[in-house]
Amino acid sequence: MERYAHITGWGMAVPERVMTNEEIAKLVDTSDGWIQERTGIRERRIAGPKETTASLAIEAAQAALEVADLSPELIDLIIVATSTPEHLFPATASLVQDALGADRAGAFDLLAACSGFIYGLSMASHSIQCGAVNNVLVIGSETLSRVVNWQDRGTCILFGDGAGAFVLQSSEMPGGVMSSLLRSDGSGGSSLIIPAGGSRLPATFETVRDNQHAIQMDGKEVYRFATRVMASAAREVVQCAGLTLNDINLVIPHQANRRIIESAARSLNMPEDKFMINLERYGNTSAASIPIAACEAVAQGRLRPNDNIVLVGFGGGLTWGAAMVKWDVPFRPEVSPWHRIRRQTVYQLAKVRSALKRGVRRVEGALYRTRPIPEEKQPPKK
Repeated sequence: MERYAHITGWGMAVPERVMTNEEIAKLVDTSDGWIQERTGIRERRIAGPKETTASLAIEAAQAALEVADLSPELIDLIIVATSTPEHLFPATASLVQDALGADRAGAFDLLAACSGFIYGLSMASHSIQCGAVNNVLVIGSETLSRVVNWQDRGTCILFGDGAGAFVLQSSEMPGGVMSSLLRSDGSGGSSLIIPAGGSRLPATFETVRDNQHAIQMDGKEVYRFATRVMASAAREVVQCAGLTLNDINLVIPHQANRRIIESAARSLNMPEDKFMINLERYGNTSAASIPIAACEAVAQGRLRPNDNIVLVGFGGGLTWGAAMVKWDVPFRPEVSPWHRIRRQTVYQLAKVRSALKRGVRRVEGALYRTRPIPEEKQPPKK
């Protein structure tokens, strides 16, 4: 019996603080007109002191679970796509799992830069289709403002913070994620990179002084790469699903640069009104950009049940990917108020359970340290 992976829930979270182009113009030699002309970006969201990649991911995940009317205990797997994890380890996904009270879920982070959400969506759908899991939470979450050099005009104008999430569920009804494509070309890795902070260049006084922990980008090279792969990936994934571009109702691209999206529209010979664009208000939120745009497309009535949509992205690696989705949302019962109350109770209890587990581990550690070590048995005398 064939299984399909349907998107049944979606949610987003963005910081409250808005940073306009005029504010950036006070930091570097630029202007609102210059930024809008070259990127299409007017403003972006910037995480505050208490907002992190994990906190935004948790908020987006809770919103998606609300739409899906799914209890956290039923989640089998959590994937967080991010280039700005809470820590190198533990995985941000594990922190999300703990906060949600998803005690049956496996959890891991996925790093494919701005393509990360497509990679996560593909992995989730294939895991459902093969029968390994039934319910998966895929999240793209970023706090890129923490890794931007605010003196570099070429990059600081581009990026913003935010998170978006999808719930995927198994069904025997045809639809959902119909095809996906993942690609990489590591020969272009240096075109978009954070050089330091890994094993090759661990943190030192010099790496911090030289801003090697911040995003560095060859803008022209990335632009040429993106305009080439966006259209080809979209064509291939649509063809793989047995459709044509005429069957597509909406394309939701990675929100990096308006000129890249316009170029992709021309290459595909599709009108721009078939492309969801919201980067003017959020900038490039990397792995979060596609799910945030999808959430806004639903809210604006641009994404409707039974629409055929293409999600397509590119990013550092260099990586790129696309997915063809039948947005048929087969699990849309009315959300019971009691279910909402139950989920909120689970979230509150998750905090208590997490604290209790930490306490138990401390007690176990103390008991283990005080437990006498048995003496080795002496060999019998001959």
